[in-house]
Amino acid sequence: MKKKIALFLGLLFVTNVSFADLKVGFVNIPAVLEKAPQAEKAKKRLEQKFSSRDKQLVAQQKEIQSMEEKLTRDASVMSSSEKNNFEKDILNKKRDAKRAQQEFSEDFNASRNEELGKLQRRIVEAVRAIAKDQDYDLLLTDGVIYANDQIDITAQVQQKLSTMPD
Repeated sequence: MKKKIALFLGLLFVTNVSFADLKVGFVNIPAVLEKAPQAEKAKKRLEQKFSSRDKQLVAQQKEIQSMEEKLTRDASVMSSSEKNNFEKDILNKKRDAKRAQQEFSEDFNASRNEELGKLQRRIVEAVRAIAKDQDYDLLLTDGVIYANDQIDITAQVQQKLSTMPD
């Protein structure tokens, strides 16, 4: 029994000694994502890729709106078959526009998630490089309630990202 207590106290002492020189840091990932130069470039790539489709969708909506206004304005002078055909055209255009909007949203979200994934991988690369260069034992990100400014290396990660190639 005395051997077990001595062993336990010995392990406890060794554990406390090993934690004495533990180097800990904290990275605020949302702040890094917000200020990363790669994030701005990714945003511009997305805008460039999807701006023409967005303009087409806006044009479709305007066309439908003008057709509805024409129907409201000219319904009294249209024959019933002409009015029915026009309503069917509007309904078909609305259906097409809704489908196009849904496809646009799916494509945009997929591209945005791909860009975000690339950026997150770059951030992890930068954090790991800093951890190795500065001999950190532990770097924390999410779920931290409080971190002293002395252990916050967010600015260093942002600096490292600005020097990394795209």
